[in-house]
Amino acid sequence: MDGTPPSTKTDLISEILDFFNVIVPVELVSFTASKDEKDIVLNWSTATELNNQGFEIQRSSDNQNFNRIGFVEGKGTTTEKQDYFFRDNTHTVEGKYYYRLKQIDQDGSNNYSEVIEIEYNWLPTEFSLSQNYPNPFNPSTKIEFTVPVTFSGAQELLITIKIYDILGNEVVTLVNEEKPVGFYEVEFNASEYSSGFYFYTLKAGNFIQTKKMLLIK
Repeated sequence: MDGTPPSTKTDLISEILDFFNVIVPVELVSFTASKDEKDIVLNWSTATELNNQGFEIQRSSDNQNFNRIGFVEGKGTTTEKQDYFFRDNTHTVEGKYYYRLKQIDQDGSNNYSEVIEIEYNWLPTEFSLSQNYPNPFNPSTKIEFTVPVTFSGAQELLITIKIYDILGNEVVTLVNEEKPVGFYEVEFNASEYSSGFYFYTLKAGNFIQTKKMLLIK
């Protein structure tokens, strides 16, 4: 300590740790995954944190190749217990998922948590067509939809998703095939099309739903 009063509680903690040459890492005390309808919710807690920038959330379907799916800011330096959560609603198929945290310090150094796993087997009970994201977009955007369990007991249903321009002219067919129950995502690449409003329609049996999106170049 150099005699200058610390400006915040965090500064005081940091100075005390530096003075006594104490290194307190980010101490992760719990990390769990649970299901909330179609989402997977991750919860974790820390006992102490030192210069913690935050946590990169990573997911894998094979426990080998992990991809970043989000980031949660840390609390910097603290000796108090901190609780965090992250809601994953980006998975699209049933199966086993693996998660880990990449804890990143303010100096760029990092550490990985243990890997946790969860079995995802929630089945949709109705058709749905989500708003595309991003929206507005350029040049591509993603569209999510669900195929539910049917009362007829059919294993697969013929699904079509088509894009139309503002005049109602068909632009392209994104999906035209039988799909089993599940969650799906399809990408629309509009690099060859002009700016403006477009409509996309999901048809499956008697179900029809249309949404609007905006292409800005």
